[in-house]
Amino acid sequence: MGVKRLFSTTMRALWGFSCRSLTLFLIFGVLHAGFTLFVIDGGPVFFGNVYAKEDDGQRKYGKTKTKKRSSVGKKCGGRLELAQIEIEAERWAEGERILKASLSSDCVSGYEKSQVWNFLAYSYYSRDNIKEAINSYKKVLAEPETDERMRASIYYSIAQLYFVSEDYENAANNLEAWMKEASVVGADGKVLLAQAYYQLEKKEKSLGLLSEVIAEWVKKGKVPKENWWGLQRVIFYEKQDYKQTLAILKKLVEHYPKYSYWRQMGGVYSELGQDTNRLISTELVYLAGNTSKERELLSLAYLFIGADAPYLAARVIEKGFKDKLIKKTQKNMELLGHAWQQAQDGNKARPYLEEAAKLSDKGTIWARLAGVYLDMGEDAKAIRASRNALNKGGLKRKDLTYMVLGNAQLNLHCYKDAALSFEKATKDKRSARFASKWITYAGNEGSRRNQLREMGADIAGCSKT
Repeated sequence: MGVKRLFSTTMRALWGFSCRSLTLFLIFGVLHAGFTLFVIDGGPVFFGNVYAKEDDGQRKYGKTKTKKRSSVGKKCGGRLELAQIEIEAERWAEGERILKASLSSDCVSGYEKSQVWNFLAYSYYSRDNIKEAINSYKKVLAEPETDERMRASIYYSIAQLYFVSEDYENAANNLEAWMKEASVVGADGKVLLAQAYYQLEKKEKSLGLLSEVIAEWVKKGKVPKENWWGLQRVIFYEKQDYKQTLAILKKLVEHYPKYSYWRQMGGVYSELGQDTNRLISTELVYLAGNTSKERELLSLAYLFIGADAPYLAARVIEKGFKDKLIKKTQKNMELLGHAWQQAQDGNKARPYLEEAAKLSDKGTIWARLAGVYLDMGEDAKAIRASRNALNKGGLKRKDLTYMVLGNAQLNLHCYKDAALSFEKATKDKRSARFASKWITYAGNEGSRRNQLREMGADIAGCSKT
C-alpha cells in the first residue's frame, strides 16, 4: 500500500466529515491522526487536537498552558482554501502552484508561511514525494513563528518519513528532537526511536527504551503491544540471552498466541539444552497441523529418536512421504528404515532400507539392513548384506557388522566361518569380550556336531551362501 493510499484511508476513517464543510484545515503530523484549523481574522474558529490520543491514553499538550495562537489573515486563508480544493481533487500541481505563489504575496507572516509549508508537505507526501515532503517540513521548523505544538509534531513527522526512507540516523535525530520539544512523550514514539536505534546497531539503547516502555505499560495493568515484545525478544536472542528470550516468548504465547512463537520456543529450548521441552514445543506445532516444511518434520523425527520414541519418529516420516512434504531420498528412507528398526518392526524397516541401499554407495545402510535380516531370520540375506557393507566401507563400527555376520553364519551352521568373523570383531575392544565368547561357542558347537555326524547322525552342515 502506497503512502498516499495509506494516508487517505486512515484519514477518511478518522475524519468522518467533508473538509469543505469547514473553513480550512491542515494536517499536523503525517502519520499522526489529528488536525487543526486555521484561525482566520474575522471568521469562525475551530481547533482540533494537534495529536490524537496516544496509545497510553495521554493527550499531547492536553493540560499545557500555551501562548495565544497566531492567526492566518483573510487573504492568506483564501489562497489556502483555493489550494485545498485543488488538492482534494488530486490536482496536485495546481494546488502546489497556488501554495508557492502565496508565499510571496498573500501569506507573508512567519506563522502563515509555516501553514503553507505544512500544507505543501502534505501534498508532496500524498504524491509519495518523500524528499520534498521532508524539505517542506524543515521549512516549517525554520519559521520562528511556527506554533510550538506544531513544531513538536513536525519533528515526529520528519522522523517517520526518514524511517520510511530507511534513513535511520536522521530518523533517530528527529525523534530525539521531538522528545525534547514535546510535553508528553507517548509509548509509540519511544518504541519508534528504539527501532531506529536497533537499525543503527545501538542495541543497548534500544533495549533500554523498550524495557522502559514495557515496564510503564505493565505498571498500568495493560498488555504491551506484540511488536514491542517482538523487538525486545530479537535483541535478547542476538545477545544470546536465551533465558530472557524464552521469558518473552512465553508472554507472547500467552497474550498473542501463534504457532510461530511455539516454534521459536523450540529453538530457544535447544540453545538451553532442554531437549524434552524442545520436543514438547515442536510436537505441539506438529499436532496442530502447522508443520509443513521438510526440515521441520525431519527435526521432529530426530527429536523423537533422541527421546527413545522411534515409533513416533517413523510415523512422522511416513506421513511426510504420504503428504509429499518429505522427499524420498536415500538419506530420508534410511532414516525411516532406522526408525522402524529401532521400534523393532523389521517388516516395516526392511523395504525402506532395501530401497535406500540401492541408492547408496556406502556400507552403512547395508549394515543396518543386515541387522534387520538377522532379526527376521533371513540369515543368507544377512550374510550378503554384511559382506556388501564391509566391501563398500564407510563403517564407523566394523566390529558390529562382523558380529552380525558371525551370528548369521552360526545360524547356518558355518562354524569355522563364524569363528573367523568373530575373530575380526575382537580387533575392536568394544566387542572383544563378547566376540571371544562366540568364538568359543562356535568351536565347541562345531566339534559337537562333527562328532554327532561321525556317529551317523543326519544333521545339517554349513549352508554356503
